Amino acid sequence: MGLFDRIKRVVSSNLNDLVNKAEDPEKMLEQAILEMQEDLVQLRQGVAQTIASQKRSEKQYNDAQNEINKWQRNAQLALQKGDENLARQALERKKTYTDTSAALKASLDTQSTQVETLKRNLIQLESKISEAKTKKEMLKARITTAKAQEQLQGMVRGMNTSSAMSAFERMEEKVLVQESRAQALGELAGADLETQFAQLEGGSDVDDELAALKAQMLPPATPVNQAQLPPQQETTAPKSNEVVDAELDSLRKQLDQL
Repeated sequence: MGLFDRIKRVVSSNLNDLVNKAEDPEKMLEQAILEMQEDLVQLRQGVAQTIASQKRSEKQYNDAQNEINKWQRNAQLALQKGDENLARQALERKKTYTDTSAALKASLDTQSTQVETLKRNLIQLESKISEAKTKKEMLKARITTAKAQEQLQGMVRGMNTSSAMSAFERMEEKVLVQESRAQALGELAGADLETQFAQLEGGSDVDDELAALKAQMLPPATPVNQAQLPPQQETTAPKSNEVVDAELDSLRKQLDQL
């Protein structure tokens, strides 16, 4: 393979690659339909021109037929008048129009066939354009769906799912820690309250016991008709009160230490 052939192949392959990358399916469909519509316009113009030519040929053919009939009548009239030479001239003119009419008839038949073929092609092209427009809308919808799916897949690929789930797990763990802390504080608050009530109940029992001890240690009341104690007993009563007071102080100190 020569150098120029290799260069040509490289250039062609690069150009084809650029063209393929530059092709937008939606724009290409629009361009294809536009070209088909241009072809339809040209075909319609061709059909119109062919029909117009056919109409002219029909008129010429009809005119030739009229001339043939006219010169036929003229030849008959000349023969009736005994002018054979004039009749011959009329028949020669008739033959000219007859030849013209035959040529026009052949051309008219060909034009009629062409017109019918062009009309069928026109109908087929119109049907293809209509079908192409329908396919274009369907392909545009598919292209839009494909682009949306591609964008969605790109977004999904761009998302760090594991990182997001780790963040949710961390937040859930923090919420659990806060809930546990709040529950512990609530339990501590309840325990402190129960302790305070327990202390109040404990203090009430001590006070009751102290009052009972006081009641036991108080001297009994002296009856009205009881004789007065001798002077020696009166001197020993202060000593008994001092003992009670000392024991009472000792109990108080013990209570304070509790």
